[in-house]
Amino acid sequence: MPARARVQAQSLARLFKLLDAIGVLLVCAMVSTVTAPAPILTGALVMVVGLNTLDAYAFAHREPLSRHLLRVIGALVLAALVALFVALALDPSRSDPAVALGWLGALALAVTILHVLWWRVIARGRDNGRLTPNIIIVGATANATHLIAAAHRSGVVNVIGVFEDRGDRAPADLMGVPVLGDTTALIGHRIMPYVDRVVIAVTGAARARVHTLVERLEVLPNPISLFIEQDDEAARDAALSRIIDLCGAAADDQRALAKRAQDVIMATVGLVIALPVMLATAIAIRLDSPGPVFFRQRRHGFNNEQILVWKFRSMRHEAADATARRQVTADDDRITRVGRFIRKTSLDELPQLINVLKGEMSMVGPRPHAIGMMTGEVESAQLVAQYAHRHRMKPGITGWAAIQGSRGPVDTPELVRTRVALDIEYIERQSFWLDLYIIAMTIPVLLGDRSAVR
Repeated sequence: MPARARVQAQSLARLFKLLDAIGVLLVCAMVSTVTAPAPILTGALVMVVGLNTLDAYAFAHREPLSRHLLRVIGALVLAALVALFVALALDPSRSDPAVALGWLGALALAVTILHVLWWRVIARGRDNGRLTPNIIIVGATANATHLIAAAHRSGVVNVIGVFEDRGDRAPADLMGVPVLGDTTALIGHRIMPYVDRVVIAVTGAARARVHTLVERLEVLPNPISLFIEQDDEAARDAALSRIIDLCGAAADDQRALAKRAQDVIMATVGLVIALPVMLATAIAIRLDSPGPVFFRQRRHGFNNEQILVWKFRSMRHEAADATARRQVTADDDRITRVGRFIRKTSLDELPQLINVLKGEMSMVGPRPHAIGMMTGEVESAQLVAQYAHRHRMKPGITGWAAIQGSRGPVDTPELVRTRVALDIEYIERQSFWLDLYIIAMTIPVLLGDRSAVR
């Protein structure tokens, strides 16, 4: 499961809390029409608070369903007792045992069904990797062994590989986790798009080595942590939990959820509105030149993942360059008549709304560059040390760099550095409102700039 598809259990827990509250209130609203509402509504409030207090949304790893349901039963009993106390305190003559039992039974049935469903959703998400972070370890050390053992005990993280610079000391595997090479191999390894965090597990006393590793690995888009040796298993498990917290900090998780909701809504609306234009564009392309309507190109996505980006074909089919070895220039003879128009108006980018709905791209983010894209005789990624930092966020259909004038080809080292600097600035500043501003500015900026080569 790619890192971009990972979901934090905390996000699901917040959703479950909301749905539980709605379910409890619906049951209580129906019952309160035939009896005094105060005890029922008080019981509902206690039920909602009790579920949270008894950690019914913690979904501890490897906790069986039966133990989870004990927490639900505890909250239910507490709600029933409080509702009974309120009913007797207000007016015992209005208390109807049949109604009370009906309310309790309906509440128990509704909440139990919901929590069986929640538990299965969490269990399935952990089984398929959507809820369990993946980490790799740098350093085949005793620290690494302790970290892997803690991961095996808790199940809160997958350790999917180990990298070790000192090849003469590296075993073939560490507690069943394969040693995949040195840090040079790590930087371009195909496993990296699936990695949520890189953990350096060398001894804290080896400061020079730690410093060297951090300098070498800072070119990665993946976050990096240092695992300090601990004296006992409990301390190691606690340290592992802190690493997992870093893999999905609450603020970042909420921001990512809001951004994804924004992407899905805007991409869906955009597709519906743009469908007639896309159909007309497709017909024009077919009539203008032989070849397919769409052009597909492998580009860098989140965490350097290779994604297949869709565009309307704007070049002659036999001259299309899927690797971007030659960037587009003014009056490029490869571009067709229709292609020149759709590139000027950016209509060729509309199919990327499909990439957004698939979760590979975002509406706003660094523009995805072709894998192996060249600037002159040098690969663009080699011109800036922090080039891969622009992959710390999903690529976008539009972005901060686009509305700041950095559009089209980056055919000089200066243009590459400017583009990367603007992309990193966006990643550091990203917010819901900044994204709305960029989207609002995109069309007037693109249409008002006739000089940009596109």
